[in-house]
Amino acid sequence: MTLVKICGLSEVEHALVAAEAGADFIGVVFAEGRRKITPEKAQVISNAIHSLKNRPKVVGVFAGYTPAEVNRIAGYCNLDRVQLSGGETWEYCLQVKKPITKTLHISSDTKAGRILSNIEEGKRFLKDKDLLFLLDTKVGNASGGTGRTFDWEIASEVTTRFPVLIAGGLDPDNVAELIRFAHPLGVDVSSGVETEGLKNPSKIRVFIKTVKQADSNAPSEEKP
Repeated sequence: MTLVKICGLSEVEHALVAAEAGADFIGVVFAEGRRKITPEKAQVISNAIHSLKNRPKVVGVFAGYTPAEVNRIAGYCNLDRVQLSGGETWEYCLQVKKPITKTLHISSDTKAGRILSNIEEGKRFLKDKDLLFLLDTKVGNASGGTGRTFDWEIASEVTTRFPVLIAGGLDPDNVAELIRFAHPLGVDVSSGVETEGLKNPSKIRVFIKTVKQADSNAPSEEKP
């Protein structure tokens, strides 16, 4: 089954909607950008999610922090995972205590071979870590949440070798097509479930429902 991450959450209400609808991960952002929230606010959201019986994992998105700062905030907010989206080195990752989701950014000139090499290197270097990889669109200095897709041919090549999460311009209208085309381990959405820059509960529910329907409609041999 395709995992679902709803990212860039800033309100407890929306996090609970995502959890109720069946999200596997909810993301709170500490990287610079309009979705950035304080550790105090993230802690409130995390505590609300942790109070649920069957709950998604809480992921904190970081870029531009020291490993010590990541560890401090992750502990304070009781995060389940940290997502590193600032081009951090493997040596940096070794210093992070929580399970890691490593973002690999894809620009217009990125080749699948480079992404595959990065994953292979990371898995060797961090062989004892709980490690996931996320492919996301590179736009300027943004760490994510750009609302822009990348070449899904790259995603398809990568997923034949490694299970990865995919982000970048996904929404309720195109996520089923991506799942059929690339069979990712999971999908990650932020701007695609927003209206005028704010999370939309209806879009969150529809996105998750669409993912589940795409899974159920796929022939068994094509499922990831």
